[in-house]
Amino acid sequence: MKQEVAAPAVAPGLQARKGKLGILLRDMVRDKWLYLMLLPGVIYFIVFKYVPMYGVTMAFQDYKPYTGFLGSPWVGLKHFERFFSEPQFGVLFRNTVILAVYNLIFFFPMPIILSLMLNEVRRAKFKNFIQTLVYIPHFVSWVVVVGIFYILLTTENGVLNEFLYRLTGQKIAFLLEAEWFRTMIITQSIWKEVGWGTVIFLAALAGVDLQLYEAARIDGAGRWRQLWHITLPAIRSTIVILFILRLGNFLDSGFEHIFLMLTPTNREVGEVFDTYVYTKGMTQAQYSYSAAVGLFKSAVGLVLVLGSNWLAKKFGEEGIY
Repeated sequence: MKQEVAAPAVAPGLQARKGKLGILLRDMVRDKWLYLMLLPGVIYFIVFKYVPMYGVTMAFQDYKPYTGFLGSPWVGLKHFERFFSEPQFGVLFRNTVILAVYNLIFFFPMPIILSLMLNEVRRAKFKNFIQTLVYIPHFVSWVVVVGIFYILLTTENGVLNEFLYRLTGQKIAFLLEAEWFRTMIITQSIWKEVGWGTVIFLAALAGVDLQLYEAARIDGAGRWRQLWHITLPAIRSTIVILFILRLGNFLDSGFEHIFLMLTPTNREVGEVFDTYVYTKGMTQAQYSYSAAVGLFKSAVGLVLVLGSNWLAKKFGEEGIY
């Protein structure tokens, strides 16, 4: 009698992985053109985001350009210990955090408010005109933005200061006095980027079912009730996701913007981590030390993203992953 040989047993986990891989390959063949469109973005992130991460090792070395990463001696946490013990650390941390909080309080809500206002405009031509008008500053460089504000606010024939002088007989040194520095930074950021920030929110608002508004009007709901019970809940997930992503750049104050606005008289409130890294890394060639400062910023951003994403899920939102 012929004896049958049993087939070798396949581990359930391995079988499940093979099944998922088969489904993925089938989907990739079916949607090959979509994956092809995705390829440039993937290559961009690999080349410009992931490959440069190898340079993080510089923060744990006494990096010398002529010996490279492999030839530079390892020093462990030496540069981090130096950074945290620097007298400037407290000032830098305070200035950076204050600007970051100001951005969250004043700048982050502005695109949402502007999007809600534009969503209420019923005349398409007027709405498109306003959108174009508020988009334009995004494409202007910070050099030009700071130059425009300089022309408006300088004490020497500045338009606004000349107006104040005729009204009050006094001029205000907006560009030199430390107390005006943060106000200027936030004002310029809002003027330049608030229009561009409305793009995602307007796209989210475009997906709201108009029948919900019709039903609300039939039930007697006014504009404010519709805004509170329909519009805001419809874009809540978008707001949460963008807020989490914003926290990832919490300590990024924007080097170019801050650097252009710095003067000897406002440096005590304007010096932030970004400008400090430039000073130490580029002008003083302390590459490892500046890399350690940059890594500290990135680590704080990562912790904030993970923490805020966890909290968002706890409150029933989707989060970013």
